[in-house]
Amino acid sequence: MSAPTAGPEQFATERDETVADIGDIEVVAPHFKRRLSGVTSTIVQLVPEQAKTLAIATLGPGLPDSLPHLRFSQLTGLLSRPKRRPFRIWHARRNVEMLAGVVLRDVLGAPLKLVFTSASQRRHTRWTRFLISRMDAVVATSARTAAYLTVANTVVRHGIDAGRFSPPASREAAVRALGLDPALNYIGCFGRIRRQKGTDLFVDAMISVLPARPGWAALVAGRATAEHRAFLDGLKRRVAAAGLEDRILFVGEHADIDRWYRALSLFIAPQRWEGFGLTPLEAMACGVPVVAADVGAFSELIVDGATGTIVPADDPAAMTAAAAHWMDDEAARTAAATAALDHVRANFPLRREAGDLADIYDGLWARAAR
Repeated sequence: MSAPTAGPEQFATERDETVADIGDIEVVAPHFKRRLSGVTSTIVQLVPEQAKTLAIATLGPGLPDSLPHLRFSQLTGLLSRPKRRPFRIWHARRNVEMLAGVVLRDVLGAPLKLVFTSASQRRHTRWTRFLISRMDAVVATSARTAAYLTVANTVVRHGIDAGRFSPPASREAAVRALGLDPALNYIGCFGRIRRQKGTDLFVDAMISVLPARPGWAALVAGRATAEHRAFLDGLKRRVAAAGLEDRILFVGEHADIDRWYRALSLFIAPQRWEGFGLTPLEAMACGVPVVAADVGAFSELIVDGATGTIVPADDPAAMTAAAAHWMDDEAARTAAATAALDHVRANFPLRREAGDLADIYDGLWARAAR
């Protein structure tokens, strides 16, 4: 891991903004998308941890002002070397960010080395493969993702911020704080509301299991963008037709989603497709067992039978049965909650992800020194 090179004194704070001095910055984490996404969640959690030992800053919209960041007006500063390194590292996570790095380095002559993190689990397009071929280092977020890459890569699984995502002192108090009924157990499905995320599978499972389980209710947290509004409206109609409007609650999108995890007794990750998928880690870090479809990195995150259950993707019957099993067995849920918390804290601390990435950066700098 890199030796500490940046401290709070190297950043000027303006109107709650942490604006970086570009001469100090050695790693840039671009974020060229306004909408909340898994990449957004990764950067929001990871950059503060990286900033403890690296001179790192974000660049782009849609991120909290509290993160160390560069303004676009500072971009010309990337054409010069940083104060303490022969080059900066540009760590991209999307095609557009890879392209920007290639233009800066190969067209404008900026002293940069390019790193790309891939979470995709499908064959890349020719354009994406070209961009990846221009990278100096490539990171895969899971073994499954690595199998789709045709270049050398290093697997670095995401970690979780155990300070933010942690169990409540009292589940009942956590439920009350959200204005929910403390007499009920809650089962949740969090994330963007769309077919790809399997929100309909979760709703259908809840319509099936809740009538026979009066001690339970379900929470759907997340946002449906304009193109998925009809999908959300259809789910609400199905819930209303089942007479479960007071027990399957659509609570919207929340920046403080950790508070909602703490109210849960069980979490479902029903995705039909996923790149990595942070929600199971977030749930387990809050002491919540997880039922997850076998997509993304979920089978690499969950210990099947111990911290939750892995079910086949797009299999409503298997998901419903697994949810019912955990809902009906309080002792098993309690044991799984403890196992989930221990598992995440031991194997997925955020500092481990930050350290693995720092090793990759250091390798690039060391090769330049040699």
